[in-house]
Amino acid sequence: MLLARFAWLSGLVSTAIAATPAEWRSQSIYFLLTDRFARTDGSTTAACDTADRQYCGGTWQGIIDNLDYIQGMGFTAIWITPVTGQLTEDTPYGEAYHGYWQQDVYSLNSNYGTAGDLKALAAALHERDMYLMVDVVANHMGYDGAGTDVDYTVFNPFNDAKYFHSYCPITDYTDDTMAQNCWLGDNEVSLPDLDTESTDVQDMWYDWVGSLVSNYSIDGLRIDTVKHVQTDFWPGYNTAAGVYCVGEVLDGDADYTCPYQEVLDGVLNYPIYYPLLSAFQSTSGSMTDLYNMINTVKSTCKDSTLLGNFVENHDNPRFASVTDDIALAKNAATFSIMTDGIPIVYAGQEQHYSGGADPANREALWLSGFDTDSELYKLIAIANGARNQAIAKGTNYTLYQNSPIYKDDNTIAMRKGYDGGQTITVLSNLGAGGEDYSVSIPDTGFASGANLTEVVSCTSVTAGESGVVSVPMSGGAPRILLPTSLLDNSTLCS
Repeated sequence: MLLARFAWLSGLVSTAIAATPAEWRSQSIYFLLTDRFARTDGSTTAACDTADRQYCGGTWQGIIDNLDYIQGMGFTAIWITPVTGQLTEDTPYGEAYHGYWQQDVYSLNSNYGTAGDLKALAAALHERDMYLMVDVVANHMGYDGAGTDVDYTVFNPFNDAKYFHSYCPITDYTDDTMAQNCWLGDNEVSLPDLDTESTDVQDMWYDWVGSLVSNYSIDGLRIDTVKHVQTDFWPGYNTAAGVYCVGEVLDGDADYTCPYQEVLDGVLNYPIYYPLLSAFQSTSGSMTDLYNMINTVKSTCKDSTLLGNFVENHDNPRFASVTDDIALAKNAATFSIMTDGIPIVYAGQEQHYSGGADPANREALWLSGFDTDSELYKLIAIANGARNQAIAKGTNYTLYQNSPIYKDDNTIAMRKGYDGGQTITVLSNLGAGGEDYSVSIPDTGFASGANLTEVVSCTSVTAGESGVVSVPMSGGAPRILLPTSLLDNSTLCS
């Protein structure tokens, strides 16, 4: 059911056009740090030294002005970093440009714009039938100074020490009790840990999150540091939000991460992230580990079709910081879009940005000139286009769990969909310098003689006996096959 909310701005109505997990399954998300995507003045030369950790001038209006760039890659949603009021000091770790050091959750970060600007962003997205996801933090606040020296009166509404756990630093992140009750941060910038076991804190958060979603016509939430809050807090939070919520549980163990889907709609797919990097950041990467993890996540998580898939984000080094091989980057990106769940591409990935660990991976996107001719921009547009077309033309495409159907030392193939509306994705880690070869993919589900189109190279392919499909691999590029009939009314291979 569509959830309608109204936010009046300059006589216009912004209506939240989607919110439920079922509606989010078919979305594809472009994730950006508001401060680092686009400026109101439209500059593509304004300096932004990531090492300085300072505000660089990105705004909500800047996002509005560049939605064509995002939509041109086939994205149907954006995820922006937290919007709440932050600590204002220039700390030993720089300014709170990223949005994760909040102090006043009932105000907005004025560096990004006004309440009217945020409502205008929601309205602009909804006019394009796109969705708005906002990052939120329930675990902690932010303070310029040591945890033993916090002035709690600076926080709103949590303006008293009684709302927080007593100070203790986390020294063992594998100890859940410590991770949930002690503090992130350090003595330079402390992150006071809220006592989320307190019914007062719970009520304050639940009231706030419902108001945030309603006031700004938000369609979904990404939740930071989920594993640092006790699990029984999250069902009430997810319900109060009333929209799809995907949580960050930074752990690659499916047995640890998947149970969080019992308390939230979805989680970021860190169990897939690590074998995905391992498979494609090297020409000797393990396809077996990736193949096996696809099946592990399917069998362990409550619903693999509601997970958030990614190759890059602002917390981990960029893919290209390990290898600059553009073919490997294309294959990794294609996997994240064509596998189960909701694709998430981090701003700058499409420009092959190569920043390492935080803060180097938080580059200003405007310095790329919003180049729509870059190889990865065009590849992502094709992959999103193939997925969007399969969703539009297929039958329950997003509900069909992705199946790995072939692997060898350098190749993996997977199938998503059924009844002739499936996609077959074939990926290689041989890289741009690898030799050309052909691979026969069994178990495709296609009938013998079915006409297919490989949309990356725009090559026609015919399914052979028993549906075996012979796929030519060239230049290390990924391959995505759709029934040719599914390309009707599509710009793919037009």
